[in-house]
Amino acid sequence: MVSVLILTYNEEIHIARAINSVASFATQILVIDSFSSDRTVEIARSLGATVLQNPFVNQARQFQWGLDNAAITSDWVMRLDADEVIEPELAREIAEKLPTLGTGVAGVNLKRKHIFLDRFIRHGGRYPLILTRLWRRGQGRVEDRWMDEHIIVWGGRTVLFDNPFRDHNLHDLGYFTDKHNKYATREAVDVLNRRYGLFATDAGLTSKGTSLQATVKRFIKERVYNRIPFSVSTLGYFLFRYVIQLGLLDGREGLIYHFLQGYWYRFLVGAKVLEFDRAIRSLPTPEEKRKALAQLTGLAI
Repeated sequence: MVSVLILTYNEEIHIARAINSVASFATQILVIDSFSSDRTVEIARSLGATVLQNPFVNQARQFQWGLDNAAITSDWVMRLDADEVIEPELAREIAEKLPTLGTGVAGVNLKRKHIFLDRFIRHGGRYPLILTRLWRRGQGRVEDRWMDEHIIVWGGRTVLFDNPFRDHNLHDLGYFTDKHNKYATREAVDVLNRRYGLFATDAGLTSKGTSLQATVKRFIKERVYNRIPFSVSTLGYFLFRYVIQLGLLDGREGLIYHFLQGYWYRFLVGAKVLEFDRAIRSLPTPEEKRKALAQLTGLAI
């Protein structure tokens, strides 16, 4: 019924949990691994997954490589991150509802809930995050972006299922901050690409092809937020999340999360845009800017 694709790199702490969470409805589990050095591949294969390996460039290209190269056999495809879990209620809903969907439905949106320091972050605009995660084989692809990529579907509408899935990374705060530091570099690249036209931009995100929520958030970020000086926008965004959207009700864990993800991370993106922009703005051509940015970031831009 469903082929589940999971990207991995050193995910031995998460991979068994992810695979077991989809076992009740997945007819095929495909792990796209970036040459892990731990037991990720061994564990995945022991649980019946097929493992393909490919050098990592970014999330979008790695997942699209999986779509293009894996021998997908099911009628439906699911994207699942290694640190995510399909909860039993959602697994039952998928098994019951998916076979009943008519051909006019091309994709299914799911609600993601985030667990941080073992607490469900309910407020601050973080629940539900509605993402397209299930689509008919041959009717979906991944946006080609360095950060915040979404699944784009065509040939039909999307529907929303009721029960959520869980994003619950088991690593510590050091891992969280290191990961978001890398995310900030990638997001800064996307911002500068829009500013200077360094490489082709994927304009695939529309409310018809993915969730309306994702489309609206992208529009506000690119057309409004990114045009405000980051010293102002980051503080305003944090206060909006923490006060207006009631992030303060998420307790101490919520304060840590909303501050790190809603202020520190956004400030870091702005600071990196400033740093990288100063280094490349005087270069005369987009090609020279792109090459300089690749050297600065270490990314294969």
